[in-house]
Amino acid sequence: MDSNYLDRIEIVLVETQDGANIGSVCRAMKTMGLTHLTLVTDRVYDENRVRTLALHAADLYENRRETRTLEEALADSIFTVGATRRRGKFRKLSAYSPSQLAEKLGTLPEGKVSIVFGREADGLRDDEVALCSAIVTIPTSDLFPSLNLSQAVQIIAYELFLASRPYKAGMTAVGHERISKAVDEMSSHLEAIGYYKWDEEVKWTKQLLKDIVERAGLSESELQRFEKIFRKTEQIKLYKKTEETEK
Repeated sequence: MDSNYLDRIEIVLVETQDGANIGSVCRAMKTMGLTHLTLVTDRVYDENRVRTLALHAADLYENRRETRTLEEALADSIFTVGATRRRGKFRKLSAYSPSQLAEKLGTLPEGKVSIVFGREADGLRDDEVALCSAIVTIPTSDLFPSLNLSQAVQIIAYELFLASRPYKAGMTAVGHERISKAVDEMSSHLEAIGYYKWDEEVKWTKQLLKDIVERAGLSESELQRFEKIFRKTEQIKLYKKTEETEK
């Protein structure tokens, strides 16, 4: 087993309601070799409830990272995945299974990978799913499709543990925050050439570009070349317009 494969993975919990569930997640993570936990919350949890369920995995809670927003939590990740079973117009068109996700992670360059889990009651909101470049869905029976938070983490962590193996290094992919800035620039060039016909199209196009770029795991130099395509497209459009005006 390659420890680097697992060491790059971060489990992100969004607004978990009960400290006992955080403790259970810590235990589920540590049994599968995952040690990085981030909480997106402004809550103060009962540490006794956390520690009672975490048992010998309480160190994950002690070493946790806390942020107030999911965007902040994902800023330095090269690949972000939301765990959800719900689909919809503003969620994603396709989803990884846990085993497919584990295989995908083995193909990525160096960098942190964040797997995001939502609230116990209603999971991740549409806007939170939109911040992730992909989703993972655990197949369940139609008789009762809902999983407990720690169960969901355990299943995905198990698949990641099974697939842990050396991954290709030597190239560092750009982070989530850098990708967001690049997509804003690309979109501005599209807007300058009159690509967008209605406001809703801006949102859909930017989301598509962000998802594609993040899933591709581009390096900084590759991303800069990708940005250049959009920049040159605008320049060519303006040059041709100038030529037509002078004729």
